[in-house]
Amino acid sequence: MDELTNCWLLDGSGGGNKLIWEQAVSQHVDAKASLWLHLNYSQPEVQEWMVECSGLSALTVEALLQVETRPRCVMADGGLMLFLRAVNLNPGADPEDMVSLRLWVGEKRIYTLGLRKLLSLDDMRESIHQGMGPETTGDFLVQLVELLLDRAGVVIEDLYDLVDQLEESVLLVSSHQQRGQIASIRRQTIALRRFLAPQREALNRLSSERTVILTDEHHLRLREAFDRLTRFVEDLDAARERAGVVHESLISNLTEQTNTRMYVLAIISAIFLPLSFLTGLLGINVGGIPGADSPLGFAVVTLSIIVIAGGLWAFFRWRDWF
Repeated sequence: MDELTNCWLLDGSGGGNKLIWEQAVSQHVDAKASLWLHLNYSQPEVQEWMVECSGLSALTVEALLQVETRPRCVMADGGLMLFLRAVNLNPGADPEDMVSLRLWVGEKRIYTLGLRKLLSLDDMRESIHQGMGPETTGDFLVQLVELLLDRAGVVIEDLYDLVDQLEESVLLVSSHQQRGQIASIRRQTIALRRFLAPQREALNRLSSERTVILTDEHHLRLREAFDRLTRFVEDLDAARERAGVVHESLISNLTEQTNTRMYVLAIISAIFLPLSFLTGLLGINVGGIPGADSPLGFAVVTLSIIVIAGGLWAFFRWRDWF
């Protein structure tokens, strides 16, 4: 088995012991203990064990081993089968590249299946190691949901803060670099909402399921988790809309800057156009050019150009053209 596969025997008091694979698959679970197996579902050995030894029906195993999943919650084989998505906080990864997590939770057994490292599961293992982990499989399920939301909340809060910073920066100065930042924010919000919205419905279904695994306290905590996730989805919608408004403001500012620069260039062209005509006219190589033989000719022409340019500038100012 690879390093992603690990097994814990929960002692029913918040602690537990880590087991090797051979111990876990042959472990007899007593009245108080629960067995948690986290499996890398891409491994052929895991797939074979799930089919032959997990104690789950073929349809449940097939669902847990699917390559692509959407967040949902269903009752299966006397337990709860849950498909969730978690933000990807692994080093070098994009948070919106969400990690799939599949769970089957029974009264005494927990199967979690994944393909990539999930920091929320590391938090769970640490809490078990410190003796502050779940006491029952229902506790495990609720605590895991809360840990997933904690991680997602950090990402969404950072995203919201970034939108605030962009709004302020666009008011002060606008640049083309901000367009890339806004596009990145909108892409992240769309990707996060794509999975968090159906996950909200899965938590709503989970909070209403009546099973011996979940107590009244569990249902209350799950409803709180559902409300919290609803706020996250609403925050993502607000962040996307605000990013759209910031983008429109940025485009307006950049267009205004471009128009101002083009207008200044047009004014400069209007001033230099008659001067260029005058110098071109005096530069033709034919006889009869005024001042061609006079030592003061160049000075007179230069002074005339300055006077004409000043007159045009004064005229444009008088008309409030700039």
